[in-house]
Amino acid sequence: MKKKLIIIGGGAAGFFAAINAAELNPEMEVTILEGSNNVLQKLKVSGGGRCNVTHACFTPQELVEFYPRGKKELRGPFHQFMTGDTMEWFENREVPLKIEDDNRVFPVSNSSQTIIDCFLESAQKAGVKVKTSTRVEAIKKEEDTFIVKTNSNEFIADYLLVASGSNSKVWQMVSALGHKVIQPVPSLFTFNIEDNRLKDIPGTSVPMASVKVLNSKLDEQGPLLITHWGLSGPGILKLSAWGALEFHQKEYQFEIEVNWLSKKLETVLETLKSTKKEHARKQVILRSVFEVISKRLWEKLVIAAQISSNSQWAQLNNKQLEALAKQLTKCTFKVHGKSTFKEEFVTAGGIDLKEINFKRFESKLHKNLFFAGEILNIDAITGGFNFQNAWTGGWVVANSVGG
Repeated sequence: MKKKLIIIGGGAAGFFAAINAAELNPEMEVTILEGSNNVLQKLKVSGGGRCNVTHACFTPQELVEFYPRGKKELRGPFHQFMTGDTMEWFENREVPLKIEDDNRVFPVSNSSQTIIDCFLESAQKAGVKVKTSTRVEAIKKEEDTFIVKTNSNEFIADYLLVASGSNSKVWQMVSALGHKVIQPVPSLFTFNIEDNRLKDIPGTSVPMASVKVLNSKLDEQGPLLITHWGLSGPGILKLSAWGALEFHQKEYQFEIEVNWLSKKLETVLETLKSTKKEHARKQVILRSVFEVISKRLWEKLVIAAQISSNSQWAQLNNKQLEALAKQLTKCTFKVHGKSTFKEEFVTAGGIDLKEINFKRFESKLHKNLFFAGEILNIDAITGGFNFQNAWTGGWVVANSVGG
């Protein structure tokens, strides 16, 4: 009789595990159970619809540094399946990838649909059964098998992989099996800020800013993007990942200091003084001194430094120059709440990592019960790292079932 692997969750980790398990074990019956009408929906919208497949970081020791939670646990698994293995896996399936300047890896097509098509075609070729609109309602362990009850049927599994992401109902079922679940909190989110300096200039960005949380050890660097609601961009998203638990405790009410230039105040002040000498008769507000600061943002910062719109450089006193330098390097904002991308929602929290054998991504409580992806208390900063966790977990599980 064929052994059966049931996978709960038709997302990235679930599909990757299913395809590889079916290819490695042709005699095994592999079935994916997905509660919604469509599979891989989160993957579809990821990376702005381009799918940031992984990150061009090729040593486990370096890669684990991008995971606020899961760093220690992933070091071993990354020796089994790394970013280079991910890229080779897709290339072998005729999905060419490219490495961008910031080391993020995308399909050459710039479309997540390419990745989805690859998964669907590979799953079909491998004989994976995909059942959509099949909501799991209960999980029971009976001797050496698992009974998965859904809204339409019951499935019996020799091996069970739970890869359902941040699903509170599934977490409850896993808790009923004896596993401890760390209460999830948002991990990747933007900062809601109401401030005249950001008002009416959404879409404005800077390529490399420094952001630190006042009265905290948290600080990050990266591109910043001004939105209708406040601040976003990789710099903010990285900060939100590292500070996920702290921000939750603060109820998302805190202050940040932005250095738009990632330069010392003294250095910026010297540049402003030089500009005063060289362009004495020109209006301050008309042209940004720094290329990375757009005209619209420059105007906002000049006004915030209490410099009138018709002031010439020659008219500025030292106090005004210092005020402008502070706006450029020590610009403080009050954060009042967060905004999350519902489709790309990532959480800190999930199954306690102490209860998992990471050589196999298997439960220490129940033999042949596996977990992969975001259901575990593992999350990373933005840049393709969360997907790499999904691919690695899926690969390890696929090589563990049947063995």
